[in-house]
Amino acid sequence: MAKHKSSSRGEPQRLRSALLGGCFLLSMILLVVYTSYVVSFSNLTFWRSNQASPPVPKEDHKITASDPAETRPQKEKLPSNPFCDFSDRRNDYCEMEGDIRIHGNSSSILFVTSSNTNGTNIQESWQLKPHPRKGDARAMARVTEMSVKTLSPHGAPKCAIHSTVPAIVFSTGGYMGNFFHDFTDILIPIFTTSQQFNGEVQFLISEILPIWNDKYQKLLKPLTNYEIIDFNQDHTVRCYPRVIVGLKFHKEMSIEPSRSPYGLSMVDFGRHVRKSFALERDTAIKLGPDQHKKPRILIIARKWTRIFANVNEIVRKAEEMGFEAVVAEAKYDLAEFARIVNSCDVMLGVHGAGLTNLVFLPTNAVVIQVIPLGGLEGISWIDFGLATISMKMHYLQYMISLEESTLTEQFSRGDPVLSDQKEAYRKHGWDRMIELYFFKQGVKLDTERFSSTLLHVLELLRQR
Repeated sequence: MAKHKSSSRGEPQRLRSALLGGCFLLSMILLVVYTSYVVSFSNLTFWRSNQASPPVPKEDHKITASDPAETRPQKEKLPSNPFCDFSDRRNDYCEMEGDIRIHGNSSSILFVTSSNTNGTNIQESWQLKPHPRKGDARAMARVTEMSVKTLSPHGAPKCAIHSTVPAIVFSTGGYMGNFFHDFTDILIPIFTTSQQFNGEVQFLISEILPIWNDKYQKLLKPLTNYEIIDFNQDHTVRCYPRVIVGLKFHKEMSIEPSRSPYGLSMVDFGRHVRKSFALERDTAIKLGPDQHKKPRILIIARKWTRIFANVNEIVRKAEEMGFEAVVAEAKYDLAEFARIVNSCDVMLGVHGAGLTNLVFLPTNAVVIQVIPLGGLEGISWIDFGLATISMKMHYLQYMISLEESTLTEQFSRGDPVLSDQKEAYRKHGWDRMIELYFFKQGVKLDTERFSSTLLHVLELLRQR
């Protein structure tokens, strides 16, 4: 009996010892796992900070980001190599590092690898059109489709030219030649994409025309220290250590700092534009008791569509209210027109590509966008309102009245074209109404009604 009791008292002790031993063993296992994780993570962080830090911009063309330097993101390691992203609604994009060989004339970007490199399988391929109008069939029909392929060294073409700097491959197709699309689709995205390289990058551009290259040379030259290659006409096999195919699009005429290298913004793009064209004014006039100079207002005069039908009346009203009025239309000589725009404090124009010239204005300037009939309020804000605000300028949107549209000369007051635009689109179809509202409509400003907008402009120019 006594022996039985003794055995019963010993069992809990052995159970407690076993539990303590198990807990100790489990703790040691967790400690080893945790230590391995911490060591691996710190090593990865150290590698990124030393191997992937962005280049220091040169003093002669330094772009200063709007955000503090400590918030600028480091270059991240590619999730895969090559890495291709087709998820964005506006653009497809590929990036790769290693032995990359480009044969432009065959529209091929070849990533030379072996079967055991980063787990990449031989003979993978991706097709993309490197232009940010994805989903717009009309625009993308003018863009060359390119092929990104992985292949083994024995199947790769020999390099004719070895480059030590990266390359960016993109297309100027789409709506090339339209001033608005040249900026929103190409010049702004290539600015954000290329700034991380501080000029040490080469551009390979498909669908490029000499006239386009000449027009925007002053904006492109500070972004690359190398010859621009005509991708479609290039028969040479060029080899690069890193290649980006495509441009990342953020918003129309805008940059999202959180998505761009170094936190770049449209303020930085404005500085880039003014420096590229050697424009004199960084800030608009500030009206006050000690300021005797009149503010200059630029009236964008279109000749063919969405014209001001009474430009002379608008000029007289502006001068009556204390402005110096300048009437001009955009010219092929972009540098000359950029200087005219930069000399002004206010820009007035009907919705259209001419308002893209706002990029040449000094900060704190005022942009007045006149919105014609046609339900164009939303698209007008998206195209130019957001860009104006993000460049630290003032934005005013003037909605015309029915009487201020020249469509009243073509349609009776009760016609849906004038009285119910939604019904007009439903009745006549999109193409017909776009033709009317965009191409056959002019604006005859009611200068008395518009004078309140000009008063608002004067108030804004008194502020800082």
